[in-house]
Amino acid sequence: MSDTVHDALVIGAGQAGLSASYHLTRMGIEHLLLDANSRPGGAWQHRWDALTMADVHRVADLPGSRLPPAADTARANRAVPAYFAAYERDHRLPVVRPVSVRRVEPDAVGFLVSGVGEAGPAQWRSRTLVNATGTWTRPFVPSYPGQRTFAGTQLHTVDFPGPAWFAGHRIVVVGGGASAVQFLGMLVSVVGAENLVWATRTEPDWRAGSFTPEIGRAVIAQVQEQVMAGLTPRSVVSVTGLRLREQESEAERLGVYARRRPMFSRIEPGGVRWDDPEPAGAVFEPADVILWATGFRAAVDHLAPLHLRSPHGGIQLAADGTSAVADPRVQLVGYGPSASTIGANRAGRSAARGVRTALQAKHPGPAADG
Repeated sequence: MSDTVHDALVIGAGQAGLSASYHLTRMGIEHLLLDANSRPGGAWQHRWDALTMADVHRVADLPGSRLPPAADTARANRAVPAYFAAYERDHRLPVVRPVSVRRVEPDAVGFLVSGVGEAGPAQWRSRTLVNATGTWTRPFVPSYPGQRTFAGTQLHTVDFPGPAWFAGHRIVVVGGGASAVQFLGMLVSVVGAENLVWATRTEPDWRAGSFTPEIGRAVIAQVQEQVMAGLTPRSVVSVTGLRLREQESEAERLGVYARRRPMFSRIEPGGVRWDDPEPAGAVFEPADVILWATGFRAAVDHLAPLHLRSPHGGIQLAADGTSAVADPRVQLVGYGPSASTIGANRAGRSAARGVRTALQAKHPGPAADG
């Protein structure tokens, strides 16, 4: 471990981490940006090849740099990482990769961050911390009776191999969010409506119209109320509802969404079974693929030694949306209200200001305005 004590460490070089690093740099705050990936791009580089720029809801411009125009057919897992790579280079952000952070614990000067890099185990010390690890590395798959007996293939969103892989299969898509709706829209032309079963825990909340800036602000406000109370953040769809895009029109025409089923009771080797079927529904649905579009959880386990969680299970944030109430030296971006590309950009600036405030509290003195 080096004797160097950094003013700040940013963990994660996705949208939120890059934004935070940009603002820290503008404020003249010395820091390192630790990234687990071997190349730029955050979670975008791991998304499926079939995801195009026309499919993504919106990729907000990073501060100080506009996203270059891209064709609707351009692969998102190439276009966005290329943008991030140019951003890191153009703004000379102090990225260190690959570094997989395993543990953050209190230290005499602030924090001791332990991880594994190319050369093996490594440690860093820092006065403040910006956590920008997002959710992609923590896919959530619920547990159901008989799950281990399933003879087919179970996939989560993170494992999605592209529509062509599913040809010739009968698929149960699980989840009530936007990704489940999009998967159904993609797969109907590959396997046919008769080979798709959609199961959700609750009734889908369909909304008309497009996703407007006003809706976005309302979403951020509602999720911020949750994290300020120390609750675990709700999903964006639970606030915005579901909207069908042009890409899903064929699935809608064929009635795929109208045939949504409640969650099954158990999984069997050849499919899924309901103990209390709807009057018109089947007790058993054969399937050889279960696609779990069941979302993600915040990747914050490495922060456990800091005891930031509230009695309600979430990490309580201050009114600025990024400062941990339990320890304001810790900023969280890409968590709660900033778990979107637009919210992440705004949170980056807030986090940098929070870092500056924490440093000034222990080391009073002038700092560049940001």
